[in-house]
Amino acid sequence: MVMFRTVLKLLAASAMVSLASFAMAQQPRSNVPVQQTSPAAVQPVTPPAAPVQAAPSAAAPATPTAPTAAPAVVENAPAKPTFIVPRELSPWSMFMSADVVVKGVMIGLAFASLITWTIFIAKMVELSVVQQKVRSALRKIAEARSLAEAQFALGSKEGVLPSLLAACMREARLSAGISSDAGIKERAASSCAEIVRAEARRVRLGMGLLGTIGATSPFVGLFGTVWGIMNSFIGISKAQTTNLAVVAPGIAEALLATAIGLVAAIPAVIIYNHFARVTKGYLEHVNRASGVAARLLSRDLDRTHVSSPGNRAAAE
Repeated sequence: MVMFRTVLKLLAASAMVSLASFAMAQQPRSNVPVQQTSPAAVQPVTPPAAPVQAAPSAAAPATPTAPTAAPAVVENAPAKPTFIVPRELSPWSMFMSADVVVKGVMIGLAFASLITWTIFIAKMVELSVVQQKVRSALRKIAEARSLAEAQFALGSKEGVLPSLLAACMREARLSAGISSDAGIKERAASSCAEIVRAEARRVRLGMGLLGTIGATSPFVGLFGTVWGIMNSFIGISKAQTTNLAVVAPGIAEALLATAIGLVAAIPAVIIYNHFARVTKGYLEHVNRASGVAARLLSRDLDRTHVSSPGNRAAAE
């Protein structure tokens, strides 16, 4: 029993010693982890804290990733729309952006329109003046009994009626001594007809150009339209898009050529028809003046035969 108790005591003592040594060895181990686990404890926390610090770092210009991401978003933002904002489609902007051929067509049509209105103003003034002259001259010689009296009433004025009277008097003077009155009248009528034809050519000067402009301007404008639409289709094939904003400017420029062609043609046709009527009325007055001159010549010839000595003797 004594041995057993001694062994128990030794075992208890050895257990106490081992417990004490274990406790002493365990105490520094517990301090080291406490000091080392404080940084280690921060390290597991840093991964969730990294996004918190990444947000301000993205806004900071020193971070390389933040500037590269921002411009990428800014550059891609305008590229999102699939349409092109149309430019200003005023007539002047369409003319400036048109093709060279279309520009040439537009300039030519504008020049033709300028010619039309120039002829209109010039012919209006000319026809008004000559019509007034003929009417006034016919009123002045309405009571004249001979070519000499008619010329004296008109004075030294120039015009178609003084030319007709002068032609009749010249023919009567050149035919002096010829007894055939019919031949004198025929030759005088031929001279008057030449004067009337020359006057008709003069007053119709410029009307042929009006007719040409009125007849060809729509087709010239149509040529510019066809050329512009052809270029628009070529642009569609190059852009590989059917967006209306891409093709609308070219089509509008092409249609502008047709519009200018109509602007040049319509007034030219109207002015041509107006001058055709006015010229016809003026030529009627000229033919009337030619008839007046022929009648005065016929009276002079009859008086000449009556006042001759042979005719007086036959009358007695």
